[in-house]
Amino acid sequence: MTNRVDVTNVAKGINVIDSGYYSKDFAAIYLLRQRNKVAIIETGSNFSVPLVEKAIIEDGLSFSDVAYIIPTHVHLDHAGGAGELMRRCQNATLVVHPSGSRHLIDPSKLVAGAMAVYGEKKFREYYGEIIPIDSDRVIEAEDNFILDFDGRVLKFIDTPGHARHHFCVWDKETKSMFTGDTFGISYRDLDHQNDVYVLPSTSPVQFDPEALIQSINRIMEFKPERVCLTHFSAIKPTQRVVNQLIDGINFVSNLAKKYATTNEAESIIYNEMMEYFLNGLNKIGFSNDDFSKNRLKLDVQINTQGLIYWQSK
Repeated sequence: MTNRVDVTNVAKGINVIDSGYYSKDFAAIYLLRQRNKVAIIETGSNFSVPLVEKAIIEDGLSFSDVAYIIPTHVHLDHAGGAGELMRRCQNATLVVHPSGSRHLIDPSKLVAGAMAVYGEKKFREYYGEIIPIDSDRVIEAEDNFILDFDGRVLKFIDTPGHARHHFCVWDKETKSMFTGDTFGISYRDLDHQNDVYVLPSTSPVQFDPEALIQSINRIMEFKPERVCLTHFSAIKPTQRVVNQLIDGINFVSNLAKKYATTNEAESIIYNEMMEYFLNGLNKIGFSNDDFSKNRLKLDVQINTQGLIYWQSK
């Protein structure tokens, strides 16, 4: 973990920083500034907190100016640092999906589940200590909830499919939608000229392809000028990009249906999915397959686990 922080402005009052989680430019944190107040969308892990503080200080403010901390859902690359940020930002309120709030107020189940996957040593290395959040400092944002962020309207929309406890956040002023993992994964170092490639996120344990496609269509009803992905940064959601993403959801869903119960399910699904994503990158002109394979390895592993779990239900 480094204390160096690169801040990129993506729209009026919206900066993105690298959380430092897992690898470079893997998980984003968005800092919304409205006058002299800050809202933090996504938190990374506890180890991201010094980077967030540095970026806010460089903008002439401090943690005392943070009004809201907003994870799109409670998977730990999005919400692992929420408790530590709330501890440090004494004037902040947490805004979270009603189905996810209990897991940040009492994170014991969240921690147990992640430890079962990573083991305690790796869990501590990735996330540190997950700090509970006082329920008195939590707002549960139902579908269509409106937050008045110092005169700036933020609208919360329920977007299941990646997880049932997932919302997206619409910033009316800049026509930006903060999409968490609902609008998939797209890395800026895999762009080719002006073309981007987006792949779906099907991580365990609540993947639902039909709900996910409905959520993507709902996002597009807002006619966003940009979608602000957690993995990674803002992209323009053209019809071509939407089609890419939905085609990807259908492809991986069919892979799972076909192979999830076979003996070699994990390796077959992993390899077929990787080949599909590499072909998609080649279609936009990005042809460094070795770099792409390394960049997408973790996502394809996690997607494979999520698909097999989905079919096991």
